[in-house]
This record gives sequence, structure tokens and C-alpha cells, in this order.
Amino acid sequence: MNLRVLAIARNTFIESLRQPVLLMLMLGNGVLTILITWMSAFSLADIESAEVQGDNKVLLDVGLSTVFGCGALIAGFIATAAISREIENKTILTVVSKPISRWIVVFGKFLGVSGAILIATVIMLVFLLMAVRHGVMSTAADTIDKPVVFFALGAVFISAIAGAWGNFFYRWNFPQAMTLLLLPLILLAYVAMLFTHRDWKFQGVLVDLKPQILMACACLAMAVLVLTSVAIAASTRLGQVMTIVVCMGVFVLSLMSNYLVGREVFDNQIVAEIEKATPTDPGKPLLQLPGESFDIELKNAPKPTIKVGDSFFYSPSPTGFPMMTASFPRFTGNFEKGETFLGADVPPGLVVSKAEGQKLTIRMVGGKPLERIGPPKQDDFVFLRPTSIRPVWLVVWGAFPNMQSFWMVDAVSQNRPIPATYLLLAAGYAFSQITIFLALAILLFEGRDVG
Repeated sequence: MNLRVLAIARNTFIESLRQPVLLMLMLGNGVLTILITWMSAFSLADIESAEVQGDNKVLLDVGLSTVFGCGALIAGFIATAAISREIENKTILTVVSKPISRWIVVFGKFLGVSGAILIATVIMLVFLLMAVRHGVMSTAADTIDKPVVFFALGAVFISAIAGAWGNFFYRWNFPQAMTLLLLPLILLAYVAMLFTHRDWKFQGVLVDLKPQILMACACLAMAVLVLTSVAIAASTRLGQVMTIVVCMGVFVLSLMSNYLVGREVFDNQIVAEIEKATPTDPGKPLLQLPGESFDIELKNAPKPTIKVGDSFFYSPSPTGFPMMTASFPRFTGNFEKGETFLGADVPPGLVVSKAEGQKLTIRMVGGKPLERIGPPKQDDFVFLRPTSIRPVWLVVWGAFPNMQSFWMVDAVSQNRPIPATYLLLAAGYAFSQITIFLALAILLFEGRDVG
């Protein structure tokens, strides 16, 4: 079984690389990336501590969007050639007429198509990483980053010349040869760029290495693989045009999933947003023991008004999920008597002990610490009750791909670190989505008449 899957995957991989549309879209993305460095000016960003600042924020945003869009188009075209076109041309009969299960055919086709698309995606992302190092040309006085231009164009030029030479003398397929040559060359060019300063001086590799941007690129590659599984499922029943339409439709709707469905999943109301959060006692900055307190300044007047004795919940997400504190019952004590909020019989909680307009003081109450992830921070959202979840909407939201889970540009540009564990969660989510769509593809292909 493994040998059959690998054989189908190998043949599909080679045929996918030989599709001229893959090379055209990949190089077209490179041209668009060059244009973005000239056009992404005047963003007027005010965060200078992130891995991208100013106009480069727009460069990263538009650049990743371009890679994502091209990846969706490549998935539609290549998946169509792998299954739908073979069904139309009856060439699929040479495979299914043998004692091979159809699920092996679908799985092998997916592996082959995914390999080709992953190569194209990596090349396009490296183009973007080199553009980020170059930076946006905001004024006529800006100089070109010559090492970036030299290494990038050198990789493309060498792979094109070698591919053409192999095609002329050895009859190599030009798109396949150039793509396979361009992958190691562009990666080598990127590494060489990291060691080279703009003035052609040697520099440490960490100077221009952007770990958070690399993690954002890894998440985007996972999203492209999810779209590939969607394209494989669609191509088992639809032709080329409709497969591409389905891919682009899923691409657009999945980016709007949070707006269309996600906002209905979590039930809560934002009261205000935190402007500043400081410990009342500088020696107790974690707000982890009963009796400790924090002084909170809000960006806006709370609606509804926050009163003394109200429960205080906070979250970095406007949906209120995940909540940074565990749920707790409403406090019924009196803050004028210390024993009423620190007694052993008082349940743990986080309560407003002082309220003056947009300035609050919150205090940990109870006889034991309240379970929470961390103290309140700037830009956190304030709530007066824990967030509840609507199960039906949650099922709908989880069943349809949510590409916002792979879109890390906002976190990078707003200097919110992406934890390494998030990559594992995103990989798990991508794996589950791919499994669902491949299962759908197998069901659709099992009942398809290919004769």
C-alpha cells in the first residue's frame, strides 16, 4: 500500500511541477513583490519595536496576501490537472482499473500536489522575506539594497539558464527543471543575504533574521495546504473552472469566517479597553495572592458604568475568549471590612474595589488565589461576566476552515509575540481540516463514474 501511494504521489508531483501555470504564478508573485516595495508607502505606523515598522508593515501585509492568493490559484489549477482533467481524458482508468483502492489514489494525488505547491509557496515566501529585508522605497533618496537584488536575481537567472540549457540539450521539462533548481538556489541566496550587510560587509545572521515573520510564513504555508485539500475534494466532481471558483470561494469565506460566524460563537459584552495597568504595590506585580490589587486606567468611559463590587474579567481578545481569569461567583462582601473579602469562606475572585470614571482599582479576594493566566495588560478588553459559548455556532465555525487562524500579520505588526506552541496548535488545526476534506474527497471519488 505504501509503495502504491508513493508511486502515485511521485507521478503526480512530477506532473504538477511540469504545469507551466505553477511557474508563471510563482514568478508573477515575485514581480508583484518587487512592485510592492515601491508602492507600499505612507502607512504612518507608530510602533517601532516590532520586526517590521512603518511602511514595511504594509509590505508584509500585502506581500503575504499576494502569496496566499497565488497559492489558492495554484492549488485550483494543479488539483484540476491531477484529478479532474485525468477523469475527463480517461487517463485515470489506467490507475483505477488495477487492484488499487480509490482512497489510495486520492491520498497519493494529494501528497504529490501538496509537494509541488509547497515548493512554490516556499519560493514565494522567500521572495517576500528578501523584500522585507530590502524595505519599502518611500522616497527618491532611498537606496537599493544591492545584496538583496544581486542574490535574488542571481538565483532566478541561474535557475532559468540551467533549466533552458537542460531543456535544449537533455530535453528536460523547463518549468520542472527551473522550479526544482530555484528552490535550493533561492534558499541559499536568502542565507547569503542574512550574512551580508547592505554595504557588502559581513554581519551576524541574527541581524536580519525575523523569527516572528518566519512563524507567520509557516502558518501561511499550512493554510495553503488546507486549500490544496479543498481543491482535491472539489476536483473529484468538478471541472477546472468550477474547482478554481470553489477554491477562491473557500479562500474568501474562510477569511471572513470570524466575522460571519465567529462573532456569534462567544456571548459577552465589552465594557471598556485598558489603557494602563499598574500594580498598586510595585513589589507585587503579578496579582496572584488574595489582597493584592492593580490600578487600571481605561481608554474610554465604561458602558455600562463599572461600580464598586462588580466582578472584573479581562481578555486580549474582543470576543472574551480566552478569558484570562477563571469564572467565579459574584462578590457580596463589604470592602470597608477587611475580613469580609479575605476570609477562608470567601470564594476567590477579582473585584472592583474602587471606581472613579475611567480609573479603577481591582483586588483579588477570597481565601485562596484565583486561577488566571496573567495580570491585566494594556489593550486588554474588560468584561463584567465570563464568556459563554453557543454550541451550535461553535460546531458551524469549527467545521468550516478559518484562515484567520493562520494569519499572523497583525500579531507581528503589533509586536505581539507568537508563542512556539501556537505553531503546534495551528499544525493540529490544519491537519484536522486536511483530514476532513480528504475524507470528503474519498467519499465523492468512490461514487464517481470514471469510465
